[in-house]
Amino acid sequence: MMEPGKPPPPPSDAPAPGGLEALMRSAGAARGLPPLEAWSPPDCGDIDMRIGRDGTWYYQGSPIGRPALVKLFAAILKREGERYVLVTPAEKCGIAVEDSPFLAVEMAVDDANGPRTLVFRTNVDDVVRCGPDHPLRFETGAGGGLKPYLHVRRGLWARLTRPLFYDLVALGEEQPVEGQAMFGIASGGGFFAMARASEIAEPT
Repeated sequence: MMEPGKPPPPPSDAPAPGGLEALMRSAGAARGLPPLEAWSPPDCGDIDMRIGRDGTWYYQGSPIGRPALVKLFAAILKREGERYVLVTPAEKCGIAVEDSPFLAVEMAVDDANGPRTLVFRTNVDDVVRCGPDHPLRFETGAGGGLKPYLHVRRGLWARLTRPLFYDLVALGEEQPVEGQAMFGIASGGGFFAMARASEIAEPT
């Protein structure tokens, strides 16, 4: 018999405290781009969630198949040093990222109002205008080729897909940087050097 004034126990199929369900509930209360820097929730350690190289989000080894849920988690993602965390008002949980958290999958050129600006769309539908606040950077991959990245927000970067990188290179130009001729990309009033101009082969 239930004691007077004591709340009934939760049903047997209720989700356990913590885990994906609790994170979903907390994140759902802060849609859009919430002020993560203003929150100081307790650190709950790492959870079994990761973002693969191809931009797929996994939970306990299984892909998260709902795009709306992926976008919800992407909105509360933050980088702290080398660690990636999901932050809500109630908790902070670490996740694994194999390369970069986002992919840049589409690019458009806006040259109607002043200097040319490259506008990118990510796989979670962020729209980013490349410029000094959202720069491009280029890393050398294991095979010696370049890997391009675009800064999205909060120290989070999007890797450009290979076809998009080819489109980007086609827009490249040569400019002097600290007295040296560099090949790179001009966008939004900034210039993002890719390589020394002397290293770029002339077309035959």
